[in-house]
Amino acid sequence: TNWDLIGRKEVPKQQAAYRNLGQNLWGPHRYGSLGALRVRSVVSGPCAAHSLLITAEGRLWSWGRNEKGQLGHGDTKRVEAPRPIEALGNEAIVAAACGRNHTLALTESGSVFAFGENKLGQLGLGNQTDAVPSPTQILYNGQPICKLGCGAEFSMVMDCKGNLYSFGCPEYGQLGHNSDGKFIARAQRIEYDCELLPRRLALFVERTKDGQVLPVPNVVVRDVACGANHTLVLDSQKRVFSWGFGGYGRLGHAEQKDEMVPRLVKLFDFPGRGASQIYAGYTCSFAVSETGGLFFWGATNTSRESTMYPKAVQDLCGWKIRSLACG
Repeated sequence: TNWDLIGRKEVPKQQAAYRNLGQNLWGPHRYGSLGALRVRSVVSGPCAAHSLLITAEGRLWSWGRNEKGQLGHGDTKRVEAPRPIEALGNEAIVAAACGRNHTLALTESGSVFAFGENKLGQLGLGNQTDAVPSPTQILYNGQPICKLGCGAEFSMVMDCKGNLYSFGCPEYGQLGHNSDGKFIARAQRIEYDCELLPRRLALFVERTKDGQVLPVPNVVVRDVACGANHTLVLDSQKRVFSWGFGGYGRLGHAEQKDEMVPRLVKLFDFPGRGASQIYAGYTCSFAVSETGGLFFWGATNTSRESTMYPKAVQDLCGWKIRSLACG
């Protein structure tokens, strides 16, 4: 795979030497470097040009593009084949998430390490620096974390009590704190007031038919999924909330408005019609219903038509979906 070319029309000038390095592979192939290594899970993200794997022993390996140190090896050199992250050698890693240029890793004890780009505070370290190439613990001292999600330039962590925290770039309201963080800096330039530390999401809402916005109480978060600039949440009552960038209907509210706080997706708010799993692509969203049906909304390709609210995926009707992944 040509890592430098993923998601780009052209390899940047400073990497021009690598323009023809790495061909696309059209079929499954085995990573020779892994030998007899037993892999528990593989992680990437809809915005990422790097990949991770977690071994059965809880070691984290990474490979791919590394311009901001998102591979965690302490440098910014691209890595062609999976390599263990030595700095996390003493930690048992149970989950991880990839943003566009940053990575989060979750340990068995519920602490989170972050590395990669931090220009917009997406590493949760309390500052903004261009690149942090070595795993660094996020500044957080609440309940143990048990789930992670990364958008393009923001991050979400969920604690084991069902509270959700976000940090990074607030541009489209994707942090869920009722603001897009915009302010006019000097010379009429628009800048964003980034969240540099994990901040808890305090409000979940629903919009009634006559347009009233009402708070939804007792939301206990069970799962989180991030697209490029939007987020989905599944709660303990099988309800789905979405917020952030609204283009192409990816939020499922039948309108293309950005949402600044988590808003209830109406379709799954009926007894027996709840959701059991959520997934996010770059500009789209998926949910598996409690009966095993797959629902889709948003757009898989920005040049084609989009689906403005959750619709059952016709081609898979009658199949019980167990799990799903998308790039």
